[in-house]
Amino acid sequence: MDPKTLLSSIPWQTLITTGLRVVLILVVAWVAMRLVRAALARMERRLVERAAGDQESGPEAAKRAETLTRLLRQGAGIAIGVIVAMVILRELGVDIAPLLAGAGVLGLAVGFGAQNLVRDVITGFFFILENQIRVGDVAIINGTAGVVERLNFRTVVLRDLAGTVHVLPNGAITSVSNMTKDWSAYVMDIGVSYNSEPDQVIGIMQRVGDELRADDYFGPLISQPVEIFGVNEFADSAIVIKGRIITRPGHQWECGREYLKRLKTAFGEAGVEIPYPHRSIEVSDAQGPLTERLLEAERAGTSGA
Repeated sequence: MDPKTLLSSIPWQTLITTGLRVVLILVVAWVAMRLVRAALARMERRLVERAAGDQESGPEAAKRAETLTRLLRQGAGIAIGVIVAMVILRELGVDIAPLLAGAGVLGLAVGFGAQNLVRDVITGFFFILENQIRVGDVAIINGTAGVVERLNFRTVVLRDLAGTVHVLPNGAITSVSNMTKDWSAYVMDIGVSYNSEPDQVIGIMQRVGDELRADDYFGPLISQPVEIFGVNEFADSAIVIKGRIITRPGHQWECGREYLKRLKTAFGEAGVEIPYPHRSIEVSDAQGPLTERLLEAERAGTSGA
């Protein structure tokens, strides 16, 4: 066929019109995504400001807002992508009615086989909505402790102290213990010798707590005066005194370790003994002195030889 005839047979007007429409659809989708991102960014700022008005710490509010907006951004991106794909296919002359019908049947079939996936998504949505855990929290989930690195609609990703990453499906989560929500606490059981005077020990513990609160670095991390509850237990070799340090979220272990270090020094200066288990072993010789029995056995062996 003659090239001129071939070129003249191509519906250029239709191609150009369709191409412009596709480009326009892509531009509208890009603008819509930009508007969604801007709206979510504004929502994130408002959530942080509102939480700050409720006396919640700024970093904690930022973690929740960042998690929520990120998940909403993912959902909006998927929805816009699907709509754009359907519109472009229609502009290209593809009948999308059978596709929608087939997608409905396929969705019904997949729905029966993907019940766990649907359960994961719904559970993840309520995790975010109810503010149970956030990115950066230290939590114990199904008995596994770690820092929440990612919180998605389907999974929660934890990294434990050894660096191991645990991926937990939301639908399989049966228990969540958040150790850094709003405020944290370091609970301590201090054992001292039975020869120690409890009032003296409690006074030393309170004094060390006051000194820690007066410290330039640790003071702002501690929310309230260190609480010393008193004698909590008579253990085998120690009097156990219970106390608690309430801190900003996530700082309980740092403050607790420093408190124990200073308390050990204070106990040493005051002569307060921190006991350790002692075991006494008594050997009973009901049939006579052990030495005599060993000598008789040796003489018997010699005479037999």
